[in-house]
Amino acid sequence: MSNTPLMRRGATLAAALMTASLFLTACGGDGDNTGDKAAETRSIKAENGTIKVPAAPRRIVTIGNTNLPFIDLGGKPVGVTEVSDSDLDVLPKEQRAAYEAAEIVGSSGGEVDVEKLAALKPDLILVQFSSDDWDKVGKQLETVAPTVNWGLDTEWKAFADAIAEAGNVADGLSRQKAEFKEKVAKIQETYGKIIKDSSFVDVSRGDWSDPGTFYIADIGCSEIARDDIGLDLPEAAEGKDPLAYESLPFEQISELSKYDVITYPVDADGKPTEPFEPVVKTNTWKALPAVSSGRALGVFCPGNNSYGPVNQYLDSLDSALATLAGKL
Repeated sequence: MSNTPLMRRGATLAAALMTASLFLTACGGDGDNTGDKAAETRSIKAENGTIKVPAAPRRIVTIGNTNLPFIDLGGKPVGVTEVSDSDLDVLPKEQRAAYEAAEIVGSSGGEVDVEKLAALKPDLILVQFSSDDWDKVGKQLETVAPTVNWGLDTEWKAFADAIAEAGNVADGLSRQKAEFKEKVAKIQETYGKIIKDSSFVDVSRGDWSDPGTFYIADIGCSEIARDDIGLDLPEAAEGKDPLAYESLPFEQISELSKYDVITYPVDADGKPTEPFEPVVKTNTWKALPAVSSGRALGVFCPGNNSYGPVNQYLDSLDSALATLAGKL
C-alpha cells in the first residue's frame, strides 16, 4: 500500500481528475457533447442510393435545383450554382443575401468546378439536376463530401421534405407547411362556390416560346391550383406529355372563350410578365368574354418547388379570386 500522505494523495487525485476532464472536453465527451454531435449521422434515401449525412451539417453546398429551396427553408449554403436573374429578382431580401453570400461553384450542375467546391470544405452536398449532369460530375462530388442527389421527377412536397431532413432545416419546413395548409383552407372556404361551379384555364408563355405562340399550363403553379385548391383546370391525359409542352399559335386564343375564368402570369407588381405581353396585346385576347368581363386574372407565381414561393402564389391567387365577386 502506498505511503503517500493524505494531503499529497488528495492533490494527486485532483490533478488526475483535471487531466481527465480536459481530455474529455477535447474529445467532445462532456458539456454539450459537441464532438459527439458532429460525428452523428443519419441515412437519407436518394437517387444515388442511401447516403449517410451529418446529423447537423454546417457547410453545405447546393447544386442545381436545390439552391433556392434550401435557402427558402432558412439554410445558408457556403457554395451554390448560378440561378437566373429572374429567379433572384423575386427572392425576399434576406434570401437573396444568403444566396449572394455563397461562393459560386459553377454556372450549372454539369459545369461545377469540383476543385473550387472542394476548397470550401463542405460536409454535405445537395444536388438536383439531370442524369446527364450526374454522369459528368456525380462521382467526383461524392469523393469530396456526402452527396445527396434527387431526380428531376421528385414531387415538390417530397423534395422540400427531403431537403429539410438532409440539410437539418426542418423547423423552417414546419412553419411553411402550416402556412400552406391555412392558405389552402382559406381559399377553399372563401371561394368554394366559384371553385365548384366554374371552369378555369391557365395560360402562359415563356421567354423560350416561339414568336406568336402561347401554351396552356398544366404544370407548375397550375398544378397546385388544380390538385390542392381544386380548380377545374385542363390537364394532359395520363401517360401523355403535359399540355404545357405544346406551343399553340395566337390564332387559337379564341378557343379560350369556352372557359369561365382565365389565369395568366404577372410579375410581383401585377403586370403581365414580359414574355406574356404579346398575348395581351392581341385583339383576339381582348375580345375574349373572360377578358372583357374582368374574369381574366393575373396571378404571380415566383416558383413552385418549395413552400415559400408557393405560399406567395396562394396569396396572389386569393387576391385574384376576390375580384370575381358578382362576375360569375
